[in-house]
Amino acid sequence: MSIFVPFISGFIASVIGVLPPGLINLTAAKVSLTDGKKRAMMFVFGALFVIFYQTYISVIFAQYINSHQDIIVLLRKIEFVIFIGISIYYLFFVKNPNLHPDEEFHLKSKRNRFFMGMLISAINFFPIPYYVLVSISLANYDLFIFDTLSIYSLVFGVVAGSFSVFYLYILFFNKMKTKADYFVNNMNKIIGIITGLIAFITLFNVLKIYF
Repeated sequence: MSIFVPFISGFIASVIGVLPPGLINLTAAKVSLTDGKKRAMMFVFGALFVIFYQTYISVIFAQYINSHQDIIVLLRKIEFVIFIGISIYYLFFVKNPNLHPDEEFHLKSKRNRFFMGMLISAINFFPIPYYVLVSISLANYDLFIFDTLSIYSLVFGVVAGSFSVFYLYILFFNKMKTKADYFVNNMNKIIGIITGLIAFITLFNVLKIYF
């Protein structure tokens, strides 16, 4: 099997999973608007570092996790609790920045943004069950096999697809910078609402298993 098939499959799967507004891509856009493109890219690289290992672990244990539904349920329960916590934090405890286009931004260090990207990505459990499902589905259609080259090809495809989407978010909001006051000033509420919706979707999936 050509290693390009798993790569393209991983690329497409990651674009589908990451393209909708989510915690990582919206935070990348926020960092770009408030701290500049270079800091936003460091945030993205931090997130990609974790995504690489999340995807690799997901693929390695895909067959085992798929045959033990109790593990998937546990991951969804943990994801629900985390996203509820994040939603409450952004909606009620984080103050809006009230930024303006002519305001001087205080640039954070690249190192801080890199670790921030790692943290935001690490608390997002969605990629684990998602890429377990993706890898098993691809294997069932003979588009992927569980050997070393195919696994790394799929993982790097996921990383490349994720980077593409994050970069598009950064470019889009940079070009719309003069019209982005509302977005920046309400970013915390937007993230809080999105994470709240993800939490309740996760809860619905957990309850559906029992009922």
